[in-house]
Amino acid sequence: MMVTLRRYLMAGLLVWVPLGVTLLIVAFLVDLMDQTLLLLPASIQPEYLLGFRIPGLGIALTLAIVLLTGMIVTNLFGKQLVSIGERVLHRIPLVRSIYAAVKQVTESMFSSGKSFRKVVLVEYPHKGSWTLAFQTGAGAEEVRLKTGRDVTNVFVPTTPNPTSGFFLMVPREDVIELDMSIDDGLKMLLSVGVVVPAYKKVGVTDQRPHKLL
Repeated sequence: MMVTLRRYLMAGLLVWVPLGVTLLIVAFLVDLMDQTLLLLPASIQPEYLLGFRIPGLGIALTLAIVLLTGMIVTNLFGKQLVSIGERVLHRIPLVRSIYAAVKQVTESMFSSGKSFRKVVLVEYPHKGSWTLAFQTGAGAEEVRLKTGRDVTNVFVPTTPNPTSGFFLMVPREDVIELDMSIDDGLKMLLSVGVVVPAYKKVGVTDQRPHKLL
């Protein structure tokens, strides 16, 4: 009897826990986006005009702001405004460093369509201990010349929060490329290894690890 009840309990948890966490995250994001409504004057805020709050209106306002900004900065006048604003930011010591770094990362992500290139394995934090990482780009030429080794840039995320982590420059011969997709790699990290993507071996050669090309 107890075994059956336990099985039912586990089955129920497997349904409700992922659903509950997903709903909480969505609710948090919607509430966060709704804060953009505070940018509007109080007299024209939807809650004031309608007498009640409609969740999700902030998303529409955010999209409208982004689209309007895009329309403005794609013409000559808008580009000049952005250029003037950037010149002002570049004169502020701390702000210019943060802005330049964020802008470079953002441009890299949206211009190439992906920020991570491949899922790889690297030995970290010590020899004999392997961890998932993402190749982010080729190593800098200066690093190659001064170290005498061909390195590649990898990002080693923390788990279960992959938005933070460590940037490493690893010798190319010490990086093993995996066949799993970026999405599968992120799922594995978010689940702390509980969710492991299936891997179908096609031939004998697939059983041998292949180094990053």
